Amino acid sequence: MTTLSERLARRRREEEGGRPLEVVPDDAEPQERLDIQIPAGPPQERTGLETLADVAGRQPTSAVRAPDPALITMKGDIHQELVNRFAGQLDLNDRHEVRQTIANLVDEFLRSEERVIGPRERDTLIDSLLDDVLGLGPLETLLRDPGINEVMINNYKKVYIELSSGEIIDSPVVFESERQLRQVIDRIVSRMGRRVDESQPMVDARLPDGSRVNVVLPPVVTKGATMSIRKFVHQRLSVDDMLRSKSATQSIMDYIAAAVKTRLTIIVSGGTSSGKTTLLNSISSFIPADERIVTIEEAAELQLGQENVIGMEHRPPNMEGLGEISIRELVRNALRMRPDRVIVGETRGPEAIDMLQAMNTGHEGSLSTIHSNSPVDVVSRLETLILMGGVELPQKAITKQIASALDIIVQVERVRGGARRIVSVTEVLGQDERDEIRFQEIFTYRQVGVNDEGATRGYHTATGVQSAFLEHFATRGAKLDESIFQPTPEPPWEDLY
Repeated sequence: MTTLSERLARRRREEEGGRPLEVVPDDAEPQERLDIQIPAGPPQERTGLETLADVAGRQPTSAVRAPDPALITMKGDIHQELVNRFAGQLDLNDRHEVRQTIANLVDEFLRSEERVIGPRERDTLIDSLLDDVLGLGPLETLLRDPGINEVMINNYKKVYIELSSGEIIDSPVVFESERQLRQVIDRIVSRMGRRVDESQPMVDARLPDGSRVNVVLPPVVTKGATMSIRKFVHQRLSVDDMLRSKSATQSIMDYIAAAVKTRLTIIVSGGTSSGKTTLLNSISSFIPADERIVTIEEAAELQLGQENVIGMEHRPPNMEGLGEISIRELVRNALRMRPDRVIVGETRGPEAIDMLQAMNTGHEGSLSTIHSNSPVDVVSRLETLILMGGVELPQKAITKQIASALDIIVQVERVRGGARRIVSVTEVLGQDERDEIRFQEIFTYRQVGVNDEGATRGYHTATGVQSAFLEHFATRGAKLDESIFQPTPEPPWEDLY
């Protein structure tokens, strides 16, 4: 077997006009430093890019520029040498051993090439190789960053991230090549016993920490593999957190708390990434501790604080297309488990009819979320989902089921600027003489305008309509102060949010 030095020497002879690796001392100017996590690209586009911490508004760690292609070549050579020498020998569960082996190979290369680089650059190179071997390559930097909520990969050289503030920015961390991106995708999907290729170019998967992953490959997409990762939030946001972030007011949360405690059925409605699951997690804290709860989810995200909780999760089909356990099957089974509450993480299919029947047959106080643009649209969405499931019921009967099952719809929205707000709390009052469902809005978020940065500014207020459930609350020991239903005067501009 040829040594690392011999292989690299041969490569240099084969590469005519190859540019040698530049090295810099630790005290060089920031723009002269190298960081292999920063994408290759035209110098005029990438020179002077800040680190991710800088872009996110946190304390900067260092300034970086595009990596020299020779650095990427060196990284590839060391990685291949690691495979050639130690494949099947390293204990991949021993991170320290793997890192030490990589460090030894890096030092051997530097000695053989008579290169001298600073300790910071050496550690960056070692960490990047370690991420490639044990983790998800460049994604590890983004997944470890607590200030990032979502990673959206349009292609290997174009990655966007959503910060905790809701702002979406162009990430300085990208992939070195389409091949590297595909390797990461294969690693993610294979862990779940799934596959993704030209014959099956779309797949949903999950990382070990619970983060949700969606992958789409060509020919369905035209500019290379695409992946989005919604990071799992390990720390549930409390009601106090939502109040501090102005997602709601104390009056709104008092009303929702009374509704949950007195077993009214609540649907949280909103668009993608509007904060539906986050809100569902928060309001579930109002469920009394002595109740038995069964949760049903596509991917486990709910983090309930109660003790008597049973969580069930949809199982996708295996590589042969067999073994799937649908949400609808889980809902049916949950009703046999003597639940006091059934929480469906998201209603998105034919399980809607089973959930409504459960709500109408003794399982009051159930909670769920649904994709919808407004409280009124929730009814149309549920009707569509039920009909798509092949249920042979007349439209009138379906509407009656919905009107009887639902009590409150909480609409959430991601407003301009990225903030997430409860924008409407609406009561469902049954059907009128024309068999149409009646609604009344109790609380709303009034958008007044936008600030200089284009972010929405407004305020929460009651609509002035008294709740139809006041007697229901009072008879079940959750009497509310009727003053919370009085409208709030519009505050001055500086107090809007």
